[in-house]
Amino acid sequence: MQEMTSALTDPALHPVIDVTRLVGRIGRGRLPTGIDRVCLAYVRRYAGCARAAVHKGPFRIILPISASRKLFGLLLDPPRALRRRVAGVLLAALRAWREPDCAGSVMLNIGHGGPEQRRYTQWLRRKGLRLVFMVHDVIPVSHPEYCRPRERRRHTRRLDNMLATAAAVITNSNATLTALSDYAERRGLAMPPATAVPIAPATFPSESQQRPLAEPYFVMLSTIEPRKNHWMILQIWLRLIEIYGANAPRLVIVGQRGWECENALDLLERCDSLRGFVVEKPVCSDAELVTYLRHAQALLFPSFVEGYGMPLVEALSVGVPAIASDLPVFREIAGDVPEYLDPLDAIGWMKCIEAFAQSENLLRTDQLLRMRNFVAPTWSRHFEELEQLLCKVH
Repeated sequence: MQEMTSALTDPALHPVIDVTRLVGRIGRGRLPTGIDRVCLAYVRRYAGCARAAVHKGPFRIILPISASRKLFGLLLDPPRALRRRVAGVLLAALRAWREPDCAGSVMLNIGHGGPEQRRYTQWLRRKGLRLVFMVHDVIPVSHPEYCRPRERRRHTRRLDNMLATAAAVITNSNATLTALSDYAERRGLAMPPATAVPIAPATFPSESQQRPLAEPYFVMLSTIEPRKNHWMILQIWLRLIEIYGANAPRLVIVGQRGWECENALDLLERCDSLRGFVVEKPVCSDAELVTYLRHAQALLFPSFVEGYGMPLVEALSVGVPAIASDLPVFREIAGDVPEYLDPLDAIGWMKCIEAFAQSENLLRTDQLLRMRNFVAPTWSRHFEELEQLLCKVH
């Protein structure tokens, strides 16, 4: 393993990590998304030897190692005045500025931001950096109907620049790697060396033994946006309430509100029937999250399309059953453990939820037995595979 990591830990080749996404989101008080958690894992792994890169429009800077360590520390353990503290680190670095020699170093861009601007990749290449990008999905190109209006064009520029300039590309799943390879072929672009390196679930603190809700409940864990299919689940809950009244199971929605999801938000905000049966948790600590997950009847994951599926891995890793859309990437990361359904089969979802609401139901107990064979991805394996790839392109 020492030989594999030499390309990153050699003092002459300190890696550079683009932390722009983390600085922006955490600085605005946004809770970490799945991509943010991956970025933080990279910071945690390489904080001792890496440099940090930050860019905003024409402002671009690669910090020296000492300033980078201060910035990494702020991101890993954010203080209340994070934005002011980050600004102080950047300002101090600028005042003592001396252009770092990064030629030959690996540049790790894990958060998607930057490559949509050609000037960004030109800046990095002028510095002699070997660019390594993680591609989390191609959804804005393959399924633009689930994304913001301008995101398709933006993601197309991003992928084109990544493919044109990357020394290597990593993806979070074989499904994403296949989608990226298909995209490259359609665009007539060559694929750089690439590998799929699955992402590990969060390391949760010990959960509370006290149930957060007395009644049986299910959890949805994702940003509220169209492709996550919250609207269908809320319609199912209205029907369950009609049938079972006060005995209907509860639904806990953990996630921040996203974009173009007005129909789901209208139900959450204005539907009297759902009050008392649906709990929305836009802010949820890791300790709360694992407690909600661990005591749930099941995780509900009815997405139309995904590049990975971190909530599925997290649920199974803490022993919680899952009812999920029948997507190739879910079968790749979870095998035959979950109960799979078509994301348009509302009747099938309702029947499955009714069954899983009973703890001793055969469907649920069978999944708990299958779950014994589930092995969650680990960060150690992730970085081992990454570093094997980097050694090949060094």
